[in-house]
Parts: sequence; C-alpha cells; structure tokens
Amino acid sequence: MKIVIIGNMGYVGPEVVERLRETYPTATLIGYDTGYFASCLAQVDYLPERKLDLQFFGDVRNFPDSILQEVDVVIYLAAISNDPMGNRFEQVTMDVNYKACIHVAKRAKAAGVKSFVFASSCSIYGVTNKLANEDSNVNPLSTYARSKVYAERDLRVLASDSFSITCLRFATACGISSRLRLDLVLNDFVACALASKQITLLSDGSPWRPLIHVKDMALAIDWAVGRSSSLGRFLAINTGSQSFNYQVRQLAEAVAFQIPGVEVVFHENAAPDKRSYHVDFERYQQLAPQHQPQYDLLSTISGLKEGLESINFSDVDFRKSSWIRLNVLNNLQSKDLLNSELRWHFQNQPAMITL
Repeated sequence: MKIVIIGNMGYVGPEVVERLRETYPTATLIGYDTGYFASCLAQVDYLPERKLDLQFFGDVRNFPDSILQEVDVVIYLAAISNDPMGNRFEQVTMDVNYKACIHVAKRAKAAGVKSFVFASSCSIYGVTNKLANEDSNVNPLSTYARSKVYAERDLRVLASDSFSITCLRFATACGISSRLRLDLVLNDFVACALASKQITLLSDGSPWRPLIHVKDMALAIDWAVGRSSSLGRFLAINTGSQSFNYQVRQLAEAVAFQIPGVEVVFHENAAPDKRSYHVDFERYQQLAPQHQPQYDLLSTISGLKEGLESINFSDVDFRKSSWIRLNVLNNLQSKDLLNSELRWHFQNQPAMITL
C-alpha cells in the first residue's frame, strides 16, 4: 500500500503518521507539507517524519501530479486551520482548504488513486438549536468553516465506484501532540491554568463544543483509509464521541477541577460566542465500532498537563508565542520569508527528502 499524507507537519499529522505506521508497517508512507509549523515541536525524542518513507516540502497549491503515481490513498490534512488565521488570510484559506483540495482530488482520481480522505469539521454547523447530525443544515460562520463546506460539496461529485471519498467532520481538536498547538479551546484552558492559575472566559461560556483528542482523530483517519466501499462512494460523517459534547464553561470547570488552585472567571454579561454546535456522533459509532475515541475529557486534560509540565511550560504570555499558529505565520512574514499569499520567497519546486 502507498499512502500520501498532505499537510503531515501540523498538529494532527504526526499522530496520523504514528498510527498508520502501526497499522500498515510495510506501507510506503509519503508526507507533503509546506513546513510552516515544522519547528513547533514539543515533547519529542525524534522527528515524527522519521516514520515516513519520503517527505516532500512544497506548496499544496502547486502539488505535482508525479507524487500520485501508484498511490492507493490520499489523506488531505492541509489547511489554514482556525478562525483567526482564516480572518487574517481569507483568500489563502479558501485556496488551500478548498480549491487546492479539489485540484488534488481530481488529479488523484485521474492517477488511479482508490481512496481520498478529507479532514472536514463540525464547525460547518455554525449554530444549532438541536443535536446536529449529518442530515442537518450547515451554517458556516467563518471562512474556515465555509472552506470545508465548499470542499465537501465539490468532492461529492468526484466520488465513483473506483474513487471513494470520506469526509471526516471532526469535533474540535484537543490533546497533547508532537507539534503542539495552544490556540484550541481546551489546550488554551490547560495552558492558562498552569501558567497563571486563572482561566478567563471572554464569552458567557454557554456555547457547545464537541471535542476529540488528536490521537482519536488519527484513529478515525485509520478507519477511513480501510473502510469498506459498501459504505458508499461518498461518506461525510461526524467524527467524535457523544460523551465529549460540552459547553465551554464546563470545559473550564473541568480543568480547574483537575489542576488545584485554578480560578475560573466568567463574564456573565458578555455576549455568547455565535458558534455553538451540539453534535450527534451516533453514525460514526455504528459504522466504526472498533475505532471509537479512547480519550475522554479528564484523561485529555491530564495528558495536556503532564505534557506541558514535561517541557517546563510556564509562559503567562503564551498567546504571543509560537504555540499560537497565527503568530508563527506573522513572524515568518515579518522576517520576509513568506509573502502576502503565504508562499515561501525561496522555494519554487517541491524538495524531496528520503527518510
């Protein structure tokens, strides 16, 4: 088997590589990434890419067809991956998350690739007044969410008997990873708790957020890679756990419970976050019974705490640091390494490293 993982050097990618290498020890695993966040490493003894056979460095907007030769599966993780980055780089978000995804999928189909796995998001639901299932209306409230909706729409028409497509509508990512991010709600709360002993909610804490540990995201991708074609040419599925739906205030309170001495400050008169989605994961539970999430809220908090403590994390101003993805991009631009379209000034053609 030959698998290409596009966007493998982000928060999720290292865990996907780890999981696939375990499931498919003899497979040829190929990474493709532009390398924005390659240096954002934490709690690692070796580069996660050591478990790949090949690593390409290149812009997905210029993805070369040659990499797709004799490939069985393409996993598309590449994304400008949250709302602040989407707001700052709106056109790039649409180009990377949506347009490049469709271009790669078309080329993959033409090259004879059998399966395409797309990392979508539950954020496409925007605001829900009831439990959102796969048949619920989508209501994207951000550029990031819109990019996922458009990608799913255009991927659907590409699916065929010889080219299956799986869109995993992931809950909000969380948990410790080899390339850690702290610009995710639960990760942020744990970092605040450790650094300042205070979690301050900027909203009233009422919005709902389903969560999924990054390792459980990798588990789901593993399932999608091997899923039966009998489940359909095209499958878009909410990916997470029924028991991991929480309101934001509940997340903050759980962190304070796990980490003694932490104060949670609520702004009762603050306007609620417009994004609030309570999501139904029953279909994923039915279709992937052997790949259900292994991490719950308390174990995820515990893992984050231990992981951050192992690197002596204590930065009260971490939101100004490279643990925040937008800061990394802004810093690269300030050093004139990236242009306004987030293209490297010095890289024209993909570079290959044999591992």
